[in-house]
Amino acid sequence: MDRLIYTAMTAMNAAMDRQRVVANNLANASTPGFRQEIFAVTPATLVDGSLEARALARGNVRGADMTTARVVPTGNPLDVALEGAALLAFRAPDLKGEVYSRRGDLKVSASGVIENGEGLAVLGESGAPITVPPGFSIAIAADGTIMASDPAAPGAQPEAIDKLRLVSPAGSTLAKGIDSFLKVPNGGVLPPDPTARLKTGTLEMSNVETADTLVQMIEAQRAFEQRAKIIATAGTLDEASSGLMALR
Repeated sequence: MDRLIYTAMTAMNAAMDRQRVVANNLANASTPGFRQEIFAVTPATLVDGSLEARALARGNVRGADMTTARVVPTGNPLDVALEGAALLAFRAPDLKGEVYSRRGDLKVSASGVIENGEGLAVLGESGAPITVPPGFSIAIAADGTIMASDPAAPGAQPEAIDKLRLVSPAGSTLAKGIDSFLKVPNGGVLPPDPTARLKTGTLEMSNVETADTLVQMIEAQRAFEQRAKIIATAGTLDEASSGLMALR
């Protein structure tokens, strides 16, 4: 009977993992630039020596759906929407390496560092966070160049202080961590994309389809309940078998 229970248990774990993925996607349906996670159930894994009597189910996040989402105008000059497949590079939350995202709701922090809506520092061409001189106003060009103007000198021409690190994911392996950021496995970095372009005053929204995600949530919940019923049935059968043995 343990064969049935353990097989159902691994299927329950896979169903729970799927629910977590779907719930995370649903929670980020309105997050700018979010790329929904793709969950995949791997082929059943046979236990060595089980004569194919026990096959364990496994599931994990396969990656991110990089389908382009709709772009909406915001009127904010620091909001940017990337064209094509380019990604923005940010300093990782743990300050080790860089992570990538399409989220372009940029702002200048109190310390002068350009950040996105999650508070991640935007990286420049050198790989360091971009810092704006105190009191300066900035504008972002279509190629990602940061132009700074000094309000104290209205007649002066804006100066280029840095350029957004726009990278290309083409031909590279990307993984999506539990923090929802895209990364290159083993600490690698993506190459710069000199042809990348962006549109200011607009934001690319999440590519999560709310209606479809709700259906996936219901399916994942039902799958979990079915596995739970199997375990309950296995317990009932085990009790019945024990009762028959006692009659002997």
